[in-house]
Amino acid sequence: MSRTLMIQGTTSDAGKSTVVAALCRWLARRGVSVAPFKPQNMALNSAVTEDGGEIGRSTALQALACGLAPHSDMNPVLLKPQSDRGAQVILRGRVHGNMDALDYHAFKTEARRGVMAAWESLASHYDVIIAEGAGSPAEVNLRANDIANMGFAEAADCPVLLVGDIDRGGVFAQLVGTLELLSESERRRTQGFVINRFRGDLALLEPGLAWLAERTGKPVLGTLPYLQGLLLDAEDSLGLTGRMTGEPALRVVVPALPRISNHNDFDPLRLHPRVALTFVGPDRPVPPADLIVLPGSKSTRSDLEWLRRQGWETATRRHLRYGGKLLGICGGFQMLGRAVHDPEGLEGEPGSTHGLGLLDFQTRMVAGKQLRNVEGILNPEGVAVTGYEIRNGVSEGSALENPLITLDGRADGAASADGQVMGTYLHGLFDRPEACDALLARCGLEDAGVAVDYQAHRLLELDRLADTLEAHLDMAWVCRLLAIE
Repeated sequence: MSRTLMIQGTTSDAGKSTVVAALCRWLARRGVSVAPFKPQNMALNSAVTEDGGEIGRSTALQALACGLAPHSDMNPVLLKPQSDRGAQVILRGRVHGNMDALDYHAFKTEARRGVMAAWESLASHYDVIIAEGAGSPAEVNLRANDIANMGFAEAADCPVLLVGDIDRGGVFAQLVGTLELLSESERRRTQGFVINRFRGDLALLEPGLAWLAERTGKPVLGTLPYLQGLLLDAEDSLGLTGRMTGEPALRVVVPALPRISNHNDFDPLRLHPRVALTFVGPDRPVPPADLIVLPGSKSTRSDLEWLRRQGWETATRRHLRYGGKLLGICGGFQMLGRAVHDPEGLEGEPGSTHGLGLLDFQTRMVAGKQLRNVEGILNPEGVAVTGYEIRNGVSEGSALENPLITLDGRADGAASADGQVMGTYLHGLFDRPEACDALLARCGLEDAGVAVDYQAHRLLELDRLADTLEAHLDMAWVCRLLAIE
């Protein structure tokens, strides 16, 4: 059986995902057979696995850090929120069903069996597993039948490191308070602390570190600096940290839908030196734009109604009258048609919703989610595109006779005769620089050759994380925890 180390955090977004990615990358560079594992994740950013399943996007990034293709066993429980109280439950890569919070809490006993089976399968193939917790282990209302944090750590009998985010403030209270709310066995299992996102003079922090070690009896294994401009596939948060270096030549606007999914589609645009990307939240006016992109959605019909209430339908039609371009991706593409039908209530209440009517097709939600990694060409330019599909909908109509893309020899998406309105089911549309250049050229950006190769960017950022970890964390201590040289 492999050795497992679990990284837990005092809060959501404390930096667990990046610490796990950094550890995976550092170990893989040393030739260690290592894989990531996240027992339970709640996120709308997901990836298609090599075995045809679905896992959280951040875990797929950690697999890349290990030099591996993502596998469903790496994230056996994925919860995809469809409302404030309900979510689609993905178990070992496959849709298990829709549950509200109370139903899922009762389901955890069954989910635990899937979690442990997935972990045991990974452990039979890899020497080291780096596991990631979810939220905080100190959420006392969720302790019963926990599978996300200490419940898994206790079952797997693995050591835990606790990460706190000093950039939020109150890091000592975070760490001490979390430790105090753990059981005695869980406190013993916690081997030390990692302080994340530090800015300033470390000498001013050192008295606090000494106090923390004395107060808890746990070592601080390292203080990781705040990495300016770090941009990697987010688990779910919609932060905007682009690196635009020149005067913006193209304005891209994206509505921040309540159930926006796979918004990592836009990371290459965040990094583009000539693009100003803006996410527009609720109750904000729609700013002038060259390109509006309707993103993916886990609840297409309800998010479409939200767009209408927020004035986007009127703003989009005005945008098109003045010559602007409009692109829809996955759920956003479905919104461009005449109607979206969900007779079985796969994404919410059963029923139908009128679409924006900008392209002549309709979509019907059907059971049996389509999950596949794909490649093809952008029409008519013929440049290569790669990405993935995650969808329930089947679209039909005359607009599809003019496909935006050809994927694995089949038509995908649609484009209007004048080229102003475009749509596709393909996620990852902007990842390849040639495709990004071609799409932005349609919107008036003539600076070819400056788009970012996002896959190469991912690898560079993972190496940056690993280098930072090596410089600021006691890696000898980590190796002792894992019993490796």
